[in-house]
Amino acid sequence: MIETPYLLFLGDAPDSLAAKVAQGIKDWRPENAVGQLRLPGCGADLGLTDMTLAEGQAAGARTLVIGVANRGGVISQAWKDVLIEALRMGYDLASGLHNLMREERDLVAAAQMHGGTLHDVRVPTVWYPIANGKKRRGKRCLAVGTDCSVGKMYTAMSMDAEMRARGMKSTFRATGQTGILVTGHGVPLDAVIADFMAGSVEYLTPDNDDDHWDHIEGQGSLFHVSYSGVTMALIHGGQPDALILAHEPTRTHMRGLPDYALPSLEVLRDTALPLARVANPACQVTGISVNTQHMAEDAARAYLDEVETRMGLPATDPYRFGAGKLVDALAAL
Repeated sequence: MIETPYLLFLGDAPDSLAAKVAQGIKDWRPENAVGQLRLPGCGADLGLTDMTLAEGQAAGARTLVIGVANRGGVISQAWKDVLIEALRMGYDLASGLHNLMREERDLVAAAQMHGGTLHDVRVPTVWYPIANGKKRRGKRCLAVGTDCSVGKMYTAMSMDAEMRARGMKSTFRATGQTGILVTGHGVPLDAVIADFMAGSVEYLTPDNDDDHWDHIEGQGSLFHVSYSGVTMALIHGGQPDALILAHEPTRTHMRGLPDYALPSLEVLRDTALPLARVANPACQVTGISVNTQHMAEDAARAYLDEVETRMGLPATDPYRFGAGKLVDALAAL
């Protein structure tokens, strides 16, 4: 078990989106976040108290969480002094990066010397089966995006919270490092061997009550050439009954791919739905989740109204304005 509370390490993240792991913990488990530690030049700010390692320890922090999700998932050499000092002071370290701490000799040596634990959460702990495509009881919802990092996890968690507040049967199913650090369990999907990815999603979302909804954390995008494969595994392994289209309207290009424009919501709908119906012919697109964090409230509401009219589907920013519309659509299925 990862010891809480956390001091969230933002390192030299260039912007807030690069610190999305820390942001997710702060937003969904604020009781576990005592503060943030930033290196000079860091462009991210969670609005938490800036702390040194000593100040974090005095505030009760037990684990320093690397809250950065950089391209390639690499542990920066510029972070090493802080990470090793944290181990020397008695912290444990937790990371969701592809670059595993257990493979960094200096971190391993420091952990062994000072008795700290290295938690690499992006390591599969189960030997997952190959997908068999058999229909499972229960219902499943998956958010698919026009791009990466557009709010698919926030959509699923917001819908899960709204359902549970209504007394409905619901579970959030984490498939990435942020969701796993928030909930304490899940499948690190993009670290699973490709042949077993869809099977791991079947494993994550087993048979359940007929009126129970699994909200599966989305990953990647069918239109992002770097990460489209993980989305396909979710679409086929998840066998969703409902798809939520997720979009961030202020983007000028794909995250990390300046030569690639975002598809329209119509193109996303017309691409994702036939693929989902391969595994579940009854699947429907039931709503639209729009990440409006970079829009003023009046502009955001006007944009949502326009999208609803154009697409004929309920549209909301579920984190900013609530997930009620999206849950109403599922309840009506």
